Amino acid sequence: MNDQLEKIRKTRSFLLEIIKELSVEQLNKVPTGFNNNIVWNLGHMVAAQQGICYIRAGLTPWADEAFINAYKPGTKPDREVSIEQIEKIKEHFFTSLDLLEKDYEKGLWPVYPAWTTRSGIEIKSIDDAIEFLHYHEGLHSGYIMAMRKIV
Repeated sequence: MNDQLEKIRKTRSFLLEIIKELSVEQLNKVPTGFNNNIVWNLGHMVAAQQGICYIRAGLTPWADEAFINAYKPGTKPDREVSIEQIEKIKEHFFTSLDLLEKDYEKGLWPVYPAWTTRSGIEIKSIDDAIEFLHYHEGLHSGYIMAMRKIV
């Protein structure tokens, strides 16, 4: 499992590297043809991790409800996100993985209820859920890479 989380950390590090030169305005811009922006995708990756790993398992997520509600599936940016909020999301990119790793080591998921993703992938355990994060984050990484070229 540590290997799985390390792969996610590397993906997230790569994303932060490729957007580091973008302005707050660019990070908040919703490009034509897209429903959201780069900041939303970053926040969504953290919120989705909380939903997939904690909420789906009936556990309390560490991220607050307002954050999760702002970035959960089906939402769109409804305001400009400040530089302070962007920095907080970037921080959550890694603290969320550190906390997930600690909770995993504690055995927080003795049972994980099975469910099927919108893409038809069956998730039966926390290990499946963490593996699915790779797929999910790959999708959003693609959106971010496409958006950064046109903002």
